[in-house]
Amino acid sequence: MTMNRRDMKTNQQKVGAIIVAAGESRRMGGIDKVFAPLGGKPALAHVLHAFDSCDSVGQIVAVVSKANVERCRQLIAEEGLSKPIEVCAGGKRRQDSVAAGLGKLKDCHWVVIHDGARPLVTKELIERGLEAARETGAAVAAVPVTDTIKIAGDDKIVHQTPPRQNLWAVQTPQVFRLGIIAEAYEQAKDEVTDDASLVEQLGYKVKLYMGAYDNIKITTPDDLLIAEAWQQKHEK
Repeated sequence: MTMNRRDMKTNQQKVGAIIVAAGESRRMGGIDKVFAPLGGKPALAHVLHAFDSCDSVGQIVAVVSKANVERCRQLIAEEGLSKPIEVCAGGKRRQDSVAAGLGKLKDCHWVVIHDGARPLVTKELIERGLEAARETGAAVAAVPVTDTIKIAGDDKIVHQTPPRQNLWAVQTPQVFRLGIIAEAYEQAKDEVTDDASLVEQLGYKVKLYMGAYDNIKITTPDDLLIAEAWQQKHEK
């Protein structure tokens, strides 16, 4: 396939990845979710391998809790990953951890941000995000909601049932042009649950691209069992 000049220019631009893995794992019953065993490896190892295998990604920053910095460095050494991976300590909030990761990236044009607790990410999903981000400078993995959603008040009385066809469950990877995400973090005031929210607050358009239903986030021990089942299914 012949590549046009625009595609060639985009492909030559440097891509950095931030893997956010500094959460407290409060609902995991004492298990650190990013180091929980999944298919014989820590969950975080699967994420690192996916980004290491993605040709577009040139550098990786793993942001972990202060207590896990050395443990993460040891994991990287044991896994024999080929790309430069820097490890740094995150902050109390997710956005503090992403900001710490942004400070470690060098000469990047694009930034891919991914939750370390989503171990079933693939290089194909990362590449789809980079492709989608070309349109607006910001793209987010998401899947159509399959359940009916109700909007209710504090009294649990239903106020609205929005049309399901317009609802998407947001995931990571989330991909941004560096200038956009850097500006978003410079302007950040309120606490948010994902990076795209900060970008949206500045008025930038965010493109949704098709994620994967198996790209689940490990939050509870049950999620770990589900991830194990998905992984075994893919290996068959």
